Amino acid sequence: MDTTEALALAKEVAGAWTWETELVEPEENRLDIHLKNAGDLAAAATEIQANRLGYLAAITGIDLGAEAGELEALYHFCQAGAVITLRIRLPRENPVVATLTGIIPGAEPFERELSEMFGVTVEGLRAPNHLYLPEDWPDEVFPQRKDFDPAVLDGEAERSV
Repeated sequence: MDTTEALALAKEVAGAWTWETELVEPEENRLDIHLKNAGDLAAAATEIQANRLGYLAAITGIDLGAEAGELEALYHFCQAGAVITLRIRLPRENPVVATLTGIIPGAEPFERELSEMFGVTVEGLRAPNHLYLPEDWPDEVFPQRKDFDPAVLDGEAERSV
C-alpha cells in the first residue's frame, strides 16, 4: 500500500466511525484524526491496526498552556510515507487516557514518557515507574509542560519568592 492509498483508506475508515471525529490534512502525506472523546482512543487504534494503516511510531504530547487548560496527546501511525495521527485533547488538571498496550504492546515506553513528561495518567499501564527521570523526581513536576520551572528542582523557586 503506498502513501496515497493509505491516506484514502484511513479517511474512508475514519469517516465510517460512529464516534465523533474531525479529519484534518495538515500536509500532503498526513491525516490528523481529532477524537472528541479520550474513551474512543482504544477503538480508533484497534481500527487502525485492523485495517493495517500503519505501526505506532510515537506518542507525543503538547501542552497548550495553562490559559488553555488543556494538553494534547498525539498517537502517530506510519504506513509507507503516510502519517496518520490520532489527536486527543485532555484537561490539564487530571488528564487521563487508557493504555493501548493490550492492542499495541510496544506502546508502553511511549505511554510512560507521556506520563512522566506531561503528567498524563495512563490507566492500565503495567510499569508506571519513571522511564527517563530519576526515581526521586518530585511528584507533580512535569518537565515538558510550559510552566515547568527548573529552579523547583534545587529549591531556587522557594528562595526567590
